[in-house]
Amino acid sequence: MPVTTYETLDTSADVTTTRTLLHESIPLTGAIVSGTYGTEGSEDNIKNYTHGMFQSVYDYPYLSSSANHIFDITMGYHSDSPLSASTSVQNAKKINNYNEFAQVLLGYTASTNTVEIFESDLSFGDNDRQMLSCYFINFSRLITKDQVKKGTFSITLNTASAWSTNNITEPSYPNGPNLTLTDASASETGGTNDAGLAGEYGVLYRDNGDGTYGGRQWNPTSTTEALAQLGVVFYQAGIVVLTSSIFDGVRFGGTRRPLNIFWREHSNGFGQGITGSFTGSSISGNCDALRHRIANVSFNNTTEINSTIYFCRATHNKFNYSYNPTYVNSSKMVVKSVAADTPVSYITTIGLYNSSNELLATAKVSEPLKKDPTNELTLRVRLDY
Repeated sequence: MPVTTYETLDTSADVTTTRTLLHESIPLTGAIVSGTYGTEGSEDNIKNYTHGMFQSVYDYPYLSSSANHIFDITMGYHSDSPLSASTSVQNAKKINNYNEFAQVLLGYTASTNTVEIFESDLSFGDNDRQMLSCYFINFSRLITKDQVKKGTFSITLNTASAWSTNNITEPSYPNGPNLTLTDASASETGGTNDAGLAGEYGVLYRDNGDGTYGGRQWNPTSTTEALAQLGVVFYQAGIVVLTSSIFDGVRFGGTRRPLNIFWREHSNGFGQGITGSFTGSSISGNCDALRHRIANVSFNNTTEINSTIYFCRATHNKFNYSYNPTYVNSSKMVVKSVAADTPVSYITTIGLYNSSNELLATAKVSEPLKKDPTNELTLRVRLDY
């Protein structure tokens, strides 16, 4: 039998909201990304499309019902990049890729109404440290959840000129050949910035392996060097943007080492280099080259749980009687052995009603709670969404 009286909740005193962030560690090894399910050109977990704009990477052969989508990978360059030319392979598509990511993640400039340009610093819009040619890794929501946790992202890239199927047997430079980029300087309170359309982002610095980050990146076309800020990670969007200059060169132990990328036949380390691959090879070919150089990716994802908490209060003079038909037998309360005893009830269920007294939600207590005029109860009900 339904109750006939209701206790009104005071929205200021009886209702509050909270937010809880849950994190889980996501490790992606190079063996998953390439080499586990086939050899070069026949990897069953890599899906290429007829449009040739990007690749999709799965943790299992993608035709299997057990496969989970991990990330998409593509590349592109700005129309102002020196790589942009009518003779470049898939030139229009590479420009479109760059513009699409820039439009979604950064938006347009206020002055010229053109898409913003990616930059490897914390001041998008100042045209400092522009990244005109980039790789884009778009992680699946399946693994990033609501966002990538700030300060946890790391990617290790093999920077040798040739790559093997298992991404293990590469030649070794001093302190290398692997190059690790991390957003270790970022945190919930610093090291990040607001990208506007895409939420927050953090800069990816080179991990020097000794607890320090940054250092200097070599520009092989000149004698100048720049700080080793080599990409950005957009936390809420789950997208990583890497500058192609990662593969131009890094100063190792005072020695400039060329780190050219692409195709096995350029195993002498000089080959056509990153410029040649971006202009002379297809998008899918460039994706293969980067993917086979991913030795490790790790980060913590974030699941945001929002909760509304209701404090349901049973004062000493309320809820001491039950309308349940079994509460009374022969006009006597079955929970009382002496008629003169004070009334008593046992609370087992809480109901939340709207303003029209329509039941919206119920909550069960773990065991019946005794209620009589000598005690008061406050029951905390939490709704997660």
